[in-house]
Amino acid sequence: MIEVKNLTKQFGNHLAVDHISFTAEKGEIVGFLGPNGAGKSTTMRMITGFFPPTEGTVVIGGSDILKQSLAARQKIGYLPENAPVYPDMTVTRYLEFCAEIRGFSGSARNRRVGETIERCFLAGVRNQDVNTLSKGYKQRVCFAQSILHDPEYLILDEPTDGLDPNQKHEVRLMIREMSASKAIIFSTHILDEVDSVCSRAMIIAGGKVVADDTPDGLRRRSALHGSVVLTLKGEGAGDVQQRIEELGGVASVSVVDSDNDGTTLRIIPDDPGAPVADRVIAAAGQDDRARISSVFVEQGRLDDVFREITTGN
Repeated sequence: MIEVKNLTKQFGNHLAVDHISFTAEKGEIVGFLGPNGAGKSTTMRMITGFFPPTEGTVVIGGSDILKQSLAARQKIGYLPENAPVYPDMTVTRYLEFCAEIRGFSGSARNRRVGETIERCFLAGVRNQDVNTLSKGYKQRVCFAQSILHDPEYLILDEPTDGLDPNQKHEVRLMIREMSASKAIIFSTHILDEVDSVCSRAMIIAGGKVVADDTPDGLRRRSALHGSVVLTLKGEGAGDVQQRIEELGGVASVSVVDSDNDGTTLRIIPDDPGAPVADRVIAAAGQDDRARISSVFVEQGRLDDVFREITTGN
């Protein structure tokens, strides 16, 4: 596992990372979320040994990043932010260079490079100089070097930054496939990515971990979680609203929208886990002047939860 212990980083008077501790097991994909300047990239740089911590340490698969730095870093694949690569090398030569640094040579090096080029969909640009590539392809090349040596632990800083929707989908699939045998930590600003890829999501704000839960667990923190959204057509919406307000277990009923196409009500239950949708539908069906157009139960929204946790609003 990756064990982060009391990790702290201070730049002069600025406390960028404030005593962070957590673990990431093999088989987990841990998403780092947070506003700009929250300390995500600084934390990842300390995990990989790029920055020395002011306090605390990180243990990678039993190797301390400070006391056994080389042994720890040999187990890590790291994709830094902004995809730093050597622009005057071809894609193939750059990956060969990375393989040699990782201790591969001869046929083993060539096999690793060839397999990684295919896996990262780089065959069409393998002989191009890196400085001629688009931002998306440069990002793929940098991602390729991070998985070239089949590391046990992957630290990925914004791995889909600059990729088009198809490329993002491909990278997300690769991350999910690799997670069975690896512990993966990656930062992202894309909340949909957390939903589609991560088994855990950690929200960092002000250099501290302010939430650590599954995506579903975070959604359940939303004020809208468990609410029923009901759209009615016809003239009886007002009477239906009153009837629903009188139901047991209903905390409030509000009008979300009302126009010629109908009236949409939001019903907040007393207990977000209590099933009230069936009783709401039954109450609405008692009025012949109102016809149910649609109904769904709100699962909660990660963007709302993120804003609430990081801003207090």
